[in-house]
Amino acid sequence: MKSPTRFNLLAAGLLGFTGVALGAFGAHVLKDTLAAAGTLDTWRTAVLYHLIHAVALVALPGWPWVGRCWTAGVVLFSGSLYWLALGGPKVLGPVTPLGGAALLLGWTLLAWHAFKSPRE
Repeated sequence: MKSPTRFNLLAAGLLGFTGVALGAFGAHVLKDTLAAAGTLDTWRTAVLYHLIHAVALVALPGWPWVGRCWTAGVVLFSGSLYWLALGGPKVLGPVTPLGGAALLLGWTLLAWHAFKSPRE
């Protein structure tokens, strides 16, 4: 298996596993804590973006830069949202848009590849 394919599929597996685990953890173990803090929707947003990009990585296993952007984006975007939802320091707030930018860059690269590929 080529290295970019291996990276993207490994990242997809790890992100998928952790996304499901964190979604279940938030829904069952942390639900009352998150609801009391008013951050349940923040947690759910983090899980949604986390899982969407895990599945998207499976669809594009051979596209290394898209995978790198999405993986970094999930770590920064969803990771900072998880941390903030749990009451982490607000200094992490600026990390969230950086993660969002990495996710957007990955989608832009996907569109660019499609635009540049030969038409059939």
